[in-house]
Amino acid sequence: MELIRVAVVESPLTDRAAAPRQGDEGAPEAWLVFEERVADGLRDTLPGAELLLLTWLDRADRDVLLVRPRDDETRPLSGVFATRSPDRPNPVGLHRVTVLAVEGLRMRVTGLEALDGTPIVDVKPVLGNRDER
Repeated sequence: MELIRVAVVESPLTDRAAAPRQGDEGAPEAWLVFEERVADGLRDTLPGAELLLLTWLDRADRDVLLVRPRDDETRPLSGVFATRSPDRPNPVGLHRVTVLAVEGLRMRVTGLEALDGTPIVDVKPVLGNRDER
């Protein structure tokens, strides 16, 4: 299996402990900076579009299988596959964002809680019905 980075996150978020847990919990605007080789893939992605980003959570602990949801010590341990914990065997992140602007290879988005420098491995549109793309 091989993943390639298609873009990287530029964000003011640099400290995992201080970052919001989900994008709708106060995530700042961020930029997605795409690789030149995928430039054609940006065609038809316009401001207002909702996207699903798949990221590689490169600072995650890949040995974790049990977590306390939201790091709340009062909650019982749960398997990582029942949570949105970034720590997991394959730390793939899933983020729903809204496009604010597209400028060449750069896309400004809202709702992204990923840290600065996080690799993006894929981008998919949020579909409204089965007939879309």
